[in-house]
Amino acid sequence: MSEPLERDVQPVQKLLTLLENLGGERYGGEDVSQLEHALQCAMLAQENAAPESLVVAALLHDIGHLVNPNDEGAAAAGIDAAHERTGAAYLARWFGPAVTAPIAQHVAAKRYLCQAEDGYFQRLSDESVRSLAVQGGPFSETEAEAFLSRPYAEAAIALRRWDEAAKDPEKVTPSLGDFRPLIERALATRQ
Repeated sequence: MSEPLERDVQPVQKLLTLLENLGGERYGGEDVSQLEHALQCAMLAQENAAPESLVVAALLHDIGHLVNPNDEGAAAAGIDAAHERTGAAYLARWFGPAVTAPIAQHVAAKRYLCQAEDGYFQRLSDESVRSLAVQGGPFSETEAEAFLSRPYAEAAIALRRWDEAAKDPEKVTPSLGDFRPLIERALATRQ
């Protein structure tokens, strides 16, 4: 009977500790840390009445940067470390597709928005422009159409919008612990 409890509690603490311990570093060339970025993104998801699973995805969307030792400086070196796939795969042992699919697709959503929405590219931060170049650049029209047909594409687009907005060094956010119950519920339901 202790196994389900361990399944629910240990991953949550592991994820919180990972964000606390490794998330304090600056986020690429941004003016915020990984942790500040994650908290801002999750807060924006909550402010937009996103389902809890998408709030959790927003909080954890860049976990791939933290769990891949080869990620540091990859974009600046012209390498796509595929943090979105790394993060989704890492989280898939605990969460279902309502959390992992938007994470796996948030880079594709950036590529989509750069193709489909006038002015989106111009709103990207310098770091997002640099990473976009190694991630394949804006989608073609055909790629954009194919992206929209994927399950969770709309959730990934919403996540991507919050991702770009979550880079304010002055923003006050809830604490990491405030999101613990949401993570626990997403784990319990494998959302």
